[in-house]
Amino acid sequence: MSLEEAQILRERAKAFLKNAESLFKEGVYDLAAFNVEQYCQLMLKYKLLVKTGTYPRTHSIIRLVRELSKIDEKAGQLLRDMIMVTKIEDAYIGSRYLPRRYEKEEVEAMLKYAKEVFEVVTNEL
Repeated sequence: MSLEEAQILRERAKAFLKNAESLFKEGVYDLAAFNVEQYCQLMLKYKLLVKTGTYPRTHSIIRLVRELSKIDEKAGQLLRDMIMVTKIEDAYIGSRYLPRRYEKEEVEAMLKYAKEVFEVVTNEL
C-alpha cells in the first residue's frame, strides 16, 4: 500500500462530496447524485487500502462495505438502510449511462445519508 495513494483517494472523495453539495445547490441533480456515489465509493476504497493494503476493483458500494465489514463490523451499519445504499450505488450507472433524471428530493436524501450516516461511520472505522 502506498500512503500517498490512500491520501489521494481520501482527498478525492472529500472533493466529490463538496462538489455534490455545490451541484445540488445549482440544481444539477444528476451529477450531484454521481458525485455522492463517487464520494462513498472512494471513501470505502480508502478505508480498505489503509486497513488491508488493497481494495477490490469494483464500483459496487455494497461489495466494498461487505469487504470492509470483514475487518471492522462497524462497517455493516452502512447497510442498515439498504434502499439508500442501493440508490447511491445505482447513481454510478444511472447518471453516466442511462437517460434517467434524478429528482431534488432523492438527491437531497442521498446527500443527507452521505453526510449524516456514511461519513460518521467511515470516520469511526
